[in-house]
Amino acid sequence: MTDSEAATPENLDSFLSLQDLLKYPMLSIPKPYLRPELQTPNTFDTTAVPVASIPTIDFNMLVSMESKELELEKLHIACKEWGFFQLVNHGVSSSLMDMMKHALEEFYDLPLEEKMKCQRKPDEAEGYGAVIRTGGKLDWDDRFFIQTNPLNRRNQRLFSELPSSLRNNLESYILEMQKLAMKLLGFIAVVLNIGLQEIKEMFDDGMQSVRMTCYPPCPQPELVVGLTPHSDATAITILNQINGVDGLQIKKDGAWIPITFLPDALVVNIGDILEIMSNGFYKSIEHKVTVNSQKERKTIAFFINPKFEAEVGPVTCLLNPTNPPKYRRIVMEQYVNGFFTQKLYGKSYLEFMKIKPEDQTTVLDGSHSGY
Repeated sequence: MTDSEAATPENLDSFLSLQDLLKYPMLSIPKPYLRPELQTPNTFDTTAVPVASIPTIDFNMLVSMESKELELEKLHIACKEWGFFQLVNHGVSSSLMDMMKHALEEFYDLPLEEKMKCQRKPDEAEGYGAVIRTGGKLDWDDRFFIQTNPLNRRNQRLFSELPSSLRNNLESYILEMQKLAMKLLGFIAVVLNIGLQEIKEMFDDGMQSVRMTCYPPCPQPELVVGLTPHSDATAITILNQINGVDGLQIKKDGAWIPITFLPDALVVNIGDILEIMSNGFYKSIEHKVTVNSQKERKTIAFFINPKFEAEVGPVTCLLNPTNPPKYRRIVMEQYVNGFFTQKLYGKSYLEFMKIKPEDQTTVLDGSHSGY
């Protein structure tokens, strides 16, 4: 295809990435990207809500003996009422954050043939490339997804194909995210009155993965979606908005609320696994990404889950005769395999995990949350 040719729905198959597609004049949005049904009118007016109402947790205060109890209470409220929060003073060095930003930008600036060395195979979730949604639909993004832990399950071919600057910085970044995620899970365990040893046994050397995403500008952003509405099949997700361009929206009380990231903050959200473990006391948050017509958006999401062999279900100490288990028990590997065979939309897979009232047979004794 020459520069004079236009990108049209008929020749879409010749493109291997959205960035590649956008190098050519676009007469109309290609049909697989059209998602006007997801551009709901019930978007919350953020001008009516002060920024202070969006939960912000100060990690320094969580680790301080003087302020810990108050910040734990704020953490509990953020998880219970919102399912997400912004984390400030998180301890990840600004130099590492900057190096990751530059390395990721360099990756997405590479020629297509270089990025395609990491191409996702049709039957695999990992690698670089588009993910086809229900009905053959596509999100308005290019992404690279890889499982990073346990090491014996890491796709070494994909890692070796990454540019050395990105690969080296990503290794350092993963280690920092691991430490941060485990500390956050420990604090969440405290407020839920779950034993720290139980969390340690489930999550030490557990499943971890990273998704690095580029959302290019769109000439008609009202017709597409950057990321299909969904909840995460994780315990928690830690999101780093690399270049300061907003687009994340969360669903609260039936309305989509745009999130404005605080400077140098990370955004943490509750995933389906923590909803299951807490027996629904904390809810995973449905979210999506919108795009704009002017600016490219880049993000890195870090996902953490229990070990592959761990059995996931409501934590026993939270169950009692008035709070019976609401979710099935399942081995983590089976849960992940089931999730990736489903089409991403909303909280559909989590609904499958729920126990119907007529299925209730046994109830375990236990205590409820300490908060």
